[in-house]
Amino acid sequence: MSGPSEGGPGFAKAGGAEGAELRAATAAGESRAADEPDWLYFEPDKPAHLLNPAVLAYIGDAVFELMIRQRLVAMTNHKPHHLHREATGWVSAKAQRRILERWEPLLTEEEADIVRRGRNAKSGAPPKNADVADYRQATALECLVGYLYYERRGERLRELFDYVIRLGGPGHDGTK
Repeated sequence: MSGPSEGGPGFAKAGGAEGAELRAATAAGESRAADEPDWLYFEPDKPAHLLNPAVLAYIGDAVFELMIRQRLVAMTNHKPHHLHREATGWVSAKAQRRILERWEPLLTEEEADIVRRGRNAKSGAPPKNADVADYRQATALECLVGYLYYERRGERLRELFDYVIRLGGPGHDGTK
C-alpha cells in the first residue's frame, strides 16, 4: 500500500523535483495546478446533491472546524487556551445558528434548498447543552458547508466565511 510520500490514492506526490516545484510555488503564493490531487479531498461515491444531508453535515462539521482553526492560527495569539476558547465561540450550535442567519440573505436558491434539507434531516439527538432549534440550524449550516466542499466551491465557502468575519463573528453584537 502506498502512503502520502509515494503519491498514493488521493495524495499529492511530495518528493523529488515535482514536490520541490510545488513547495516553491506554494511558498511564492501560487496555487497548485488544477489537475493535481488534493490530499484533503476524496471524491464521494455519488454527487453531493444525492448524499444524505446528515452525511453532508458530518463532513461539513469537520470542514467548518478546520476553517475556524486555520483562521485562528493565522492570527497572532497562539496560546492553546485562547485558540480553544475562540474556536468554541464559532463552532457551538448557537454560534452556527447565528452564522447561518447572517448567511441566509446571501444564499442562492440551490444553497437555500440544501439548508432546508439539512434543517429537516434526522441527525440524532442534540447534545445535552444545545437547544433543539439551534442544533437543527447548526446541522443545516454544516450540511451547506459539506455540500459546498463536495461541489468544490471553496471560493463560495470562503466568501460566506469572510462575510461573517467582516461582520465581527457569529454574535449579533460583534461578540463571538
